[in-house]
Amino acid sequence: MKAIRVSQFGGPEVLQVAEVADPRPGPGEVLLRLRAAGVNPVDTYIRSGGYARAPALPYTPGFDAAGVIESVGTGVTHFKSGDRVYATGTLSGAYAELVLCLEARVRPLAQRLSFSQGAAIGIPYGTAYRALFDRGRARPGELVLVHGGSGGVGTAALQLCRSRGLRAAGTAGTEQGRKQVLAQGAAAAFDHSVSGYEPALLQWTGGRGFDVIIEMLANVNLAHDLELLAPRGRVVIVGSRGQIQIDPRAVMGKDADVLGLSLMNISAEEFAAIHAALGEGLACGELTPVVGCERPLAEATRAHEDVLAPGARGKIVLIS
Repeated sequence: MKAIRVSQFGGPEVLQVAEVADPRPGPGEVLLRLRAAGVNPVDTYIRSGGYARAPALPYTPGFDAAGVIESVGTGVTHFKSGDRVYATGTLSGAYAELVLCLEARVRPLAQRLSFSQGAAIGIPYGTAYRALFDRGRARPGELVLVHGGSGGVGTAALQLCRSRGLRAAGTAGTEQGRKQVLAQGAAAAFDHSVSGYEPALLQWTGGRGFDVIIEMLANVNLAHDLELLAPRGRVVIVGSRGQIQIDPRAVMGKDADVLGLSLMNISAEEFAAIHAALGEGLACGELTPVVGCERPLAEATRAHEDVLAPGARGKIVLIS
């Protein structure tokens, strides 16, 4: 089969198409014929060699996949050959024609969703759900700010806010992005590419501030986030690409919480609970992944450039 392989850590150019042996499912495993693979920022951090948990070289990148079950190993009871599924976590890497997964990491793909939409579920919706409800403790009626609301995680977070009775504002750096923020359920959209936009956010809350802020770029925004929080507000850091200096008194004065998040830390039980909570919304239409760009598997290099570029709208996926 064809797969994207990384033989040395580095820039996007280290992503190379290669022929590798077809994987075979062992006990408790399923083999997925790939139709689409999600491209996430974390994929680029791992590829560059700067991530805390570096895989052994060579490896195939990718966590999120969607496709059709090719075959199953012994002991698999919930899936059979031909089932449409999405996976959030793989044993062999998602950027490949065949993907090996644990049965526990595979979920049925709702008939209303395309394979590309299925590949946009795992990390984006899992991250958004955990950020809002497990880490951020968001409750109906609270005010939420989603920084970077037009990307994959931001889109998921806004849809979850809409479905759970939370009033949200979102930011995006382009006019098209702000239109998408509004279309996904935000009550207001703000341009985070304009210097000094933060007072308008605070004014939108009536001067009270936000109960929860979902932060995609903490190294740029965290100090401002602390000024935008309501008393006892929570900032959940989903992404950061560097360091930032903050004043701890901004946290102390509001009894605020600054919380980190990594899906790598969740247990199998937490994973199952999150996707059980997401399943009904995905099936009935409350939650609908937005795919911004589809590229062939062979264009993984360009997809890794796109996923870190400003102005993201929806999810970037590789199709096979």
